[in-house]
Amino acid sequence: MTTDQEKEVTEEQTETETEQQATETQDDESSKQDPVRRTTLFVFIFCMLLFVWYVAADRHAPWTDQARVQGFIIPVTPKVSGNVIKVNVVADQVVGKGDLLLEIDPADYEIALRRAESNLELAGQDVGAGSANIDSTIALLSEAKATLKKKLSDLERAQNIYNKDPGAMSEAEIDRRQAGVEESKSKVTSLHAEVEKAKQQAGSEGEDNAKIRDARAALKQAQINLAETKLYAPSDGGITNLTIDEGYYANTGTPLMTFISGTDVWVKAYLRENSLSNLKIGDEVEILLDVAPGKIFKGEVSTIGYGISQPSGGAAGELETVKADSGWLRDAQRFPVIIKFSDDSSRGIRRHGGQADVQIYTGDHFIVNILGRIWIRLMSYLSYVY
Repeated sequence: MTTDQEKEVTEEQTETETEQQATETQDDESSKQDPVRRTTLFVFIFCMLLFVWYVAADRHAPWTDQARVQGFIIPVTPKVSGNVIKVNVVADQVVGKGDLLLEIDPADYEIALRRAESNLELAGQDVGAGSANIDSTIALLSEAKATLKKKLSDLERAQNIYNKDPGAMSEAEIDRRQAGVEESKSKVTSLHAEVEKAKQQAGSEGEDNAKIRDARAALKQAQINLAETKLYAPSDGGITNLTIDEGYYANTGTPLMTFISGTDVWVKAYLRENSLSNLKIGDEVEILLDVAPGKIFKGEVSTIGYGISQPSGGAAGELETVKADSGWLRDAQRFPVIIKFSDDSSRGIRRHGGQADVQIYTGDHFIVNILGRIWIRLMSYLSYVY
């Protein structure tokens, strides 16, 4: 083989080796890029699935952590005034329905009650005296009527005698008897007026008498006032904001402490407006209370807010105030949704104002509901640390 041929063969071998090395290098680079591509694809798919789940869950299984435990707040307010002689509770004490909370000095009200009882008795006596006066006046009237009747009869007889025999009866006698009749008529008229006056003064008979009714009303009010010197718990619940002690002067209408009802407690959750489309009363709810990490409580939708307050425009003579959005997307409007507890497992830990998370299930959406249940339980365990 000549020298030129050997050179050509060597060059061909060199080119072949170079091509093989380039191919191997490309294969190595492709093998190195595959994990990055796979990871990118995985992240993209995960984000798409997360977005789809977010959209579906927002309408079929909405969740929110903007929720608070709420209940009825009742100021414990006396209806009577006086010095507090006994306080039977302490701040933040749990009480039952009918438990005695405090007592106001009843001395003045006991005296008022005895006075009202005496006034009722006096009223009865006055009515009785009035009735007796009426009876005596009626008796006098009957007597006067009888006298008038007799005098009329005597006058008639005298006139008949005078008409038959004028000498047997003088005119003076006739005039005297006529004057007696007129006097009797005047007395009967006067007694009629006295009877009516006595009846008006006495009023109705028995329990319908105005004096009796007024005295009984005063007695009833005195009994109520005496009973109001003791303040009781209106239902099961708790006492808070207690800042008084024995000797404090309680004024009518001024709260002495705060009572939080424990019998009717609910969760008010604020859901985004676009989460309400499938929501309906009675939907199942799972509730997470921050006070009880790791536990899930059952509830149901009770009411769905129908409207909320919005800032009004400018007052007359002023310009409108327009709030500019700070981002590309406007903030979602939220509406209140009332959720009732459907079991008693949370009784005793439902603190007014406590934070809560709620997960609502609007129907039989298997996958969305499963993911929602997983999410609320995950949040329940995370609440141990935040």
